[in-house]
Amino acid sequence: MIGAAVAVAASVGTGFVVQSSVAAQRDSIAQTAALTSATEMRGAAEFGAYGNVLAAHAERGAKAAIDAGTKAVAAAKGKADAAKLQGLVDKLGGYQKLDARDTIDLTADTKAETKKVTDAVAAFDKAAAEKKAAEEAAKKAAEEQAAAERAAAEQAAAEEAAAAEEAAVSYPSAPTDPSGAQAIAQGMLASYGWGDDQFGCLVALWDKESGWNVNAYNASSGATGIPQALPGSKMASAGADWQTNPATQIAWGLGYIADRYGSPCAAWDHSGATGWY
Repeated sequence: MIGAAVAVAASVGTGFVVQSSVAAQRDSIAQTAALTSATEMRGAAEFGAYGNVLAAHAERGAKAAIDAGTKAVAAAKGKADAAKLQGLVDKLGGYQKLDARDTIDLTADTKAETKKVTDAVAAFDKAAAEKKAAEEAAKKAAEEQAAAERAAAEQAAAEEAAAAEEAAVSYPSAPTDPSGAQAIAQGMLASYGWGDDQFGCLVALWDKESGWNVNAYNASSGATGIPQALPGSKMASAGADWQTNPATQIAWGLGYIADRYGSPCAAWDHSGATGWY
């Protein structure tokens, strides 16, 4: 009986232990299921938020790439081949129908092609600017050369005209057989470094002023003698006999011409232009 009682007690005890273990296992399973369910819900929510962020990023990038690509295509007109870029821009224009990752990849391709086209346009513009600068420099050089040639031609023409005018000047010829005062004057020319070519001008000048008369006197001005010194007393610097000696008057007159005009012909030119010397 005692053995039976012990056996029964043991049996009852074991059943309790078994029931307790099963209940604990069930609680653990329930907790795990609840945790798993919560984790899955949180993961789905986080994945949904990530997807929204990715889509928004893809949209912004696509819009920016489309804008930049469109501008690059417009700028490339007549300068660079933008056909491929136009195709990428057109394709990217339908980004709303594409997967976000496909949109991002297509955006990257569009950006890369935009850079190629932009670089090609920049190279074209640089070459065009260099060509234009070279053409302008060549044009300027040609204009400067033409101006220099015109100036040289004008100067040559002016010099030729001046030479012709000078050659055309006809000075009075000297008398072949000067007498009296004129012979004295002719003998003095060499001391001033003048040749016989100046003698004709001197004869004409003093013919006009005094007729080579040692006693000539201009009552209205007071000019005196062959050179018509004004006043006549100036000739005293050439000699005390200035009133009567033609040589003294001529010496003073030649000195005056040399100092003031440089030569008898220059004095004759001035006299012809103004009426006096």
